[in-house]
Amino acid sequence: MGWLMPLIFLSLSIGIGFYIVYPNEAPPPPVGDGWWGRGEKTDSKVDESVRKFEINFSNDELKDLKSRIKNTRYFEGLEGTKFRYGFRPDYMQTIAKYWLEKYDWRTQEKELNKYNHFKTSIEGIDVHFVHVKPKLKPGQTSKPLLLVHGWPGSFYEFYKMIPMLNDGKHGGAADEFYEIIVPSIPGYAFSEAPHKTGFTTKEAARVFHKMMLRLGHTKYYIQGGDWGSAIVDHMAVVFPQHVLAVHVNFAQRQLGPPIILRIFIGSYFPSLILPESDHSKVWPFMPWFYYVLEEMGYFHLQGTKPDTIGHGLNDSPVGLAAYILEKFSTWTNAAWIDLDNGGLDNWKTDELLTNVMLYWMNGAITSSMRFYKENIAMFSETNRPPIKVPSGITDCPGELARTPEPWAKSHYQDLVQYTTMQSCGHFAVFEEPALMATEIRNFIHKVEKGVRP
Repeated sequence: MGWLMPLIFLSLSIGIGFYIVYPNEAPPPPVGDGWWGRGEKTDSKVDESVRKFEINFSNDELKDLKSRIKNTRYFEGLEGTKFRYGFRPDYMQTIAKYWLEKYDWRTQEKELNKYNHFKTSIEGIDVHFVHVKPKLKPGQTSKPLLLVHGWPGSFYEFYKMIPMLNDGKHGGAADEFYEIIVPSIPGYAFSEAPHKTGFTTKEAARVFHKMMLRLGHTKYYIQGGDWGSAIVDHMAVVFPQHVLAVHVNFAQRQLGPPIILRIFIGSYFPSLILPESDHSKVWPFMPWFYYVLEEMGYFHLQGTKPDTIGHGLNDSPVGLAAYILEKFSTWTNAAWIDLDNGGLDNWKTDELLTNVMLYWMNGAITSSMRFYKENIAMFSETNRPPIKVPSGITDCPGELARTPEPWAKSHYQDLVQYTTMQSCGHFAVFEEPALMATEIRNFIHKVEKGVRP
């Protein structure tokens, strides 16, 4: 146990250091306007039209992709490393072979186009979104629901869950229907990347709110995970008169000395800090600390010099696939790091590659990584305004960092629903669409009926 105190003090020092390097200003998210297009904003009339489009990459683009995969220069891996050194090169060759010989983009393209896609210009950039309206009978109404993804995911994460929100078989009430809007964060997939620095989750929140108003929704529900949870967090804080309720599967936890001190004290006296049922979500601290050290290298790269690594990932489809798919291993289940294939056989390869294709074919990996650079200062905020609209949280045991319910209540002040799941990881909606559909439907049903714990 002699190593415990020094390491805990080290983690405390790192946390305080981060707090000093990125001083906490915590300004309220901007409500007004912005301009992220090329050049200066002009006084010309803004095009507010909503334009439908279909996904259709050219044969030349697909031919170029296959050529690059075929010409990949591989390296020799080490014996017996499993996924502890990252994506094993011999297993990557298996994925690449499948990509070349069995993966059919045209089939996946047809699947993506089964829902309607649109673009609209907001603050100088084109914002892409999927829009799915339920089939209603006379007298029935629907509720608008905005679903926001994170990194390295995409709008595609929600595809399997969308029909479950309207089938009456996954919680809530059979007569509750949802009009689904799934945008791509600017710089991801088909949403144009900002051309200026400073586009944070707060700006994304404002842009998505404008998008909802443009679609005629002055009141709506919101849900998000990863970056999506931070974006909907800001929407709930800044636009409470429009947001009916917010649900997240990655609860926002503020950093800084206070929370680190709780973790430190709880390492010795956990019952002074949390109920016993929540102990495993925070302690033992050191295994989690080692896990974070292993998993957060990408965060430092993307939060400091995203363009440097972007040159390699934007040029090599195999490099990009390795970088993205590795996250679907340990971020789903930390124990998969000790498997030869990283546990990726628990996912459908076609679905994983389709998500990768949305980054590759749109050249979006670098702009998506810049979102970390723009947002890194937010992790030192300790006085973030609380959410006062009805809130729901899904707590997944495989999540990178978990927020116990007592800690969540300080931020989500009207916490209607907090559910700890038996199984799910960081990509909860993609991994467990039926469970998440039930969670969301039950949550909105409680909000509609005024139910409180």
